[in-house]
Amino acid sequence: MRGHDWINNSLPDELIVEIFSHLHTKSIRDACSLVCRRWFRLERRTRATLRIGATHLFLDLLPTRFSSLRNLYIDERLSIPLQPGRRRPADRDSCFESTCLTDTGLSSLGEGFPKLHRLGLIWCSNVSSDGLTSFARKCSSLKALDLQGCYVGDQGLAAVGQFCKHLENLNLRFCEGLTDSGLVDLAVGVGKSLKSLGVAACAKITDISMEAVGSNCCSLETLSLDSEFIHNKGLLAVAQGCPALKVLKLQCINITDDALKAVGTSCLSLELLALYSFQRFTDKGLRAIGNGCKKLKNLTLIDCYFLSDKGLEAIATGCKELTHLEVNGCHNIGTSGIEYIGRSCQNLTELALLYCHRIGDVSLLEVGQGCKFLHVLHLVDCSSIGDDAMCSIASGCRNLKKLHIRRCYKIGNKGIIAVGKHCTSLTDLSIRFCDKVGDGALIAIAEGCSLRSLNVSGCHQIGDAGVISIARGCPQLSHVDVSVLQNLGDMAMAALGENCTLLKEIVLSHCRQITDVGLTHLVKSCTMLESCQMVYCSGITSAGVATVVSSCPNIKKVLVEKWKVSQRTKRRAGSIIAYLCVDL
Repeated sequence: MRGHDWINNSLPDELIVEIFSHLHTKSIRDACSLVCRRWFRLERRTRATLRIGATHLFLDLLPTRFSSLRNLYIDERLSIPLQPGRRRPADRDSCFESTCLTDTGLSSLGEGFPKLHRLGLIWCSNVSSDGLTSFARKCSSLKALDLQGCYVGDQGLAAVGQFCKHLENLNLRFCEGLTDSGLVDLAVGVGKSLKSLGVAACAKITDISMEAVGSNCCSLETLSLDSEFIHNKGLLAVAQGCPALKVLKLQCINITDDALKAVGTSCLSLELLALYSFQRFTDKGLRAIGNGCKKLKNLTLIDCYFLSDKGLEAIATGCKELTHLEVNGCHNIGTSGIEYIGRSCQNLTELALLYCHRIGDVSLLEVGQGCKFLHVLHLVDCSSIGDDAMCSIASGCRNLKKLHIRRCYKIGNKGIIAVGKHCTSLTDLSIRFCDKVGDGALIAIAEGCSLRSLNVSGCHQIGDAGVISIARGCPQLSHVDVSVLQNLGDMAMAALGENCTLLKEIVLSHCRQITDVGLTHLVKSCTMLESCQMVYCSGITSAGVATVVSSCPNIKKVLVEKWKVSQRTKRRAGSIIAYLCVDL
């Protein structure tokens, strides 16, 4: 920009600010801010969203630097690096306090950003009701509040209900200081505007709070509950008082079929239902959902041990608009349940079957014939699903874009070759620990698909030939995991380096035949590489690690045994890599 910077000098600040307002991705905005000091200052002025660590060291400067800020997320888990040349204080307690948001800091944020719309206080343990009360008084336009891990009491939540009348979203996760009193006051105060509520691990919040939500929050659309202290009484009140409910996520072991029946009867607009770890939930509740919630599009069932094929049949029969289904650890759901889905739910786009040992090939035959719009398929530990099922999916679901398979030992080359032949839109393939899948499968994938992400970890029959074919046929690859491949060597690394110049992440751990020579060929052209994991690669020495660090200007993470990193490499990479070495 020096010397002949005529264009930049002729543009007024207002025009540059207007241009920046149309840049919606953080990476592009960050790049623009590095052009010069003027652009850095102007970009900060137009930024609407900011995520920072919890510290009051520079809170007073935020309003002047980010005058357009509307969304602020403060996470105490984020590290705050000291400025270069500044020594760490000798008093560790004072250092700890300086990296924790306090009530004073929260109050000053309220003064500096009175028009703030969204605030996240993640694990800000030093914030109490006093700070939240002061903030609520000053930020009456607040629409979303996340208090995850904050020990805020009832007084603070009541103040939010009193002053923030436009609040729409509230997340109370691990808020151990709250009781029914605070949530009741909030429900009364913002009942007309509240649309989303999440409550998890709050031991003192019971059915009393849910009754208040049901009585006051008639516009509630999203409810997420994770509590052993909420029973049927609370959910019945919500179901009856919140007919506009669209999203319901429950992990409450004391809720039974009676509550789900009320949801099926009253919440006719329900679109997403997620049920986790239900011990007392049977097909009767799921049948009520199928009979009443005709708009249901997304269903997640995790560890629902008493559900069977009959419950899934009711969903398939009643919820024709279903697009997403996940069945995880429901051991009584078998082949016929998924058959019903395949026959009736023609709009299904995503199917995930995890730890479903009773589901066999016939189920996916029906899915392949009936679900032509399927884009995503996840299969994990489905020991009864084999090549016939995959051939049916490949021939029927030709729009498949993402296929993830793990520990399905009956699936081999035949099924994956069919995918490569028919599913030309596939971009994301993960086949982990499938012993029957070998080089032939990858050769077929390379001929028919343009992958961007590949994971073949633990597929012992895959060697250089398969990975070389992928490298030549899929030059757009950006993420590769070839860990635990005992037959993979330097030739595959050379092919990846020569053809896949867009590669950003590679995992080579436990590949004993890869040496420093292969690494050299890999990083020669892969200048965009950001992450390289090479733990337990006996053929890689400190020289190979140094080659990766010195050849990849964008490298951010290298996972390797500490003893393989020389002092010179540490000095060279210390300023740009946060976690270069990990003790194993």
